[in-house]
Amino acid sequence: MRQLKKMKHTLAQQHCRATALRVALFVGTVLFSLNHGSALMNDEMSQQRWISGILTYMVPFMVSIHGQSSRKTA
Repeated sequence: MRQLKKMKHTLAQQHCRATALRVALFVGTVLFSLNHGSALMNDEMSQQRWISGILTYMVPFMVSIHGQSSRKTA
């Protein structure tokens, strides 16, 4: 529970969100290209693939937020 509070505090900070966004855009784009690039290029993106694609960006964002909140206590 304490870690969730720290993550919420980290999310409230603009510079932390900006860092996480940059990480998510870079890492997410690489992963999206690897996992969905051919489907996108061949116009084969289904609703499930789009949902998966969105999660491909959300996961690195949240990992970055978690890492930043963990680093602040170390």
